[in-house]
Amino acid sequence: MKFLHTLRHSLLVVGPIVASLAGGAAYAAGLPAPFAAQLNAAYAGLESFYQDLHAHPELGFNEHETAAKLAERAKALGFDVTTGVGGTGVVAILRNGPGPTVMLRTEMDALPVLEKTGLPFASKVTAKNAAGDTVSVAHACGHDLHMSAWYGTAKLLADNRKAWSGTLMLVGQPSEEPLTGAAAMLKDGLSTRFPKPDYALSMHDDASMASGTIMWHAGPFRASADTVTITMFGQGGHGAVPHETRDPVVMAARLVMALQTLVSRENNPLDPVVITVGSIQGGTQANIVPDQVKLALTVRTFRPEVRQRVLASIAREAKGEALAAGAPKEPLVDIKPGTDSVYNEPQLMARAVKAVEQAVGADFVKEMPPKMTSEDFAMYGQQPGVKALLLHVGAVDADRLAAAKKAGQPLPGTHSPQWAPDLKPTLINTIKAETAILLDLMAPKR
Repeated sequence: MKFLHTLRHSLLVVGPIVASLAGGAAYAAGLPAPFAAQLNAAYAGLESFYQDLHAHPELGFNEHETAAKLAERAKALGFDVTTGVGGTGVVAILRNGPGPTVMLRTEMDALPVLEKTGLPFASKVTAKNAAGDTVSVAHACGHDLHMSAWYGTAKLLADNRKAWSGTLMLVGQPSEEPLTGAAAMLKDGLSTRFPKPDYALSMHDDASMASGTIMWHAGPFRASADTVTITMFGQGGHGAVPHETRDPVVMAARLVMALQTLVSRENNPLDPVVITVGSIQGGTQANIVPDQVKLALTVRTFRPEVRQRVLASIAREAKGEALAAGAPKEPLVDIKPGTDSVYNEPQLMARAVKAVEQAVGADFVKEMPPKMTSEDFAMYGQQPGVKALLLHVGAVDADRLAAAKKAGQPLPGTHSPQWAPDLKPTLINTIKAETAILLDLMAPKR
């Protein structure tokens, strides 16, 4: 199987390098002295910036103030800045001699979540969502942390131009949460109006490891995502005489169970698939059989051929259940593609791991398993000639994490109303990791 071969190859490529680092090779932890001093001096300002972003979140494609803050800071560092790319996106270019073009991307949008962290700078923002409803808004996924690191890394690179050569491309991306921002920026000419990157880099906070731990995985890393909406049609009627109806509620219930066999009986268990029915809507009251029921699914896969097969099988099962129940017409199956799977190029990851080891120390660099969550950062790496890396960073206080594991009590994670990263160690090591990778990729030729 190609997927398993790729996974084995990833381990063969990355494993020996990581093993040599962990085995005590003489790499001095930390950035070069000027960088470390500058980062320490800048930290108070970065923390203030983080708190401001956290207190003033904006939903996807409405990040007007957020984008302006990023653009203003990038301009002050000497970047050539363009705003309004793909809606509210920001692109900042700093040309610094010959060399590769490297993109550092951050997300800008927040989530429709009521924050319950109790922080003194907690969000109190409300806004209209796409449906026109008023919702609470919070940075419950750490994009405020990502933006703060993005700026901190940009400042270090801008202040130390003799240490690197090439073109640094900063991207502030809108609407990552709905998985629509990357596509919008690419459609608006991200790779034609601006230098096409040779490499693309992004980071994401994570609740599974201790603060400041840089987490990596080579090969397929984050799953593709598709949304499937299925409308099952029946013949409505009185709940007391169900034999005179064709009940779409029963069809929907049978379909939910049938879909599980697509994972348990039609798919190789070593090639992960997730099918989750997140919503079932139908009917108005207990004694009425409705004439239709609507189901909403999220589907996660890693490989394109598995993705295609599973989506086709979902439609097959829906039609089969309708046929078995004698439904008056076939169900309506609407597939809305989300994003592709994130793929971390193994040899590039090996190189990045080595650079990060030197920057933060081997104890703070850990391999992690792939995740079935999705990220539209995948779209940048789908472009011909672009090699992309997405790494995670642990964001939970080590003692708190250990105590929770011992007690068997899960801690709030991203997308939770209680999510707030352990800021200082997480932010500092994110900046160190980003800076180390960029310096390695854009090292001046001697």
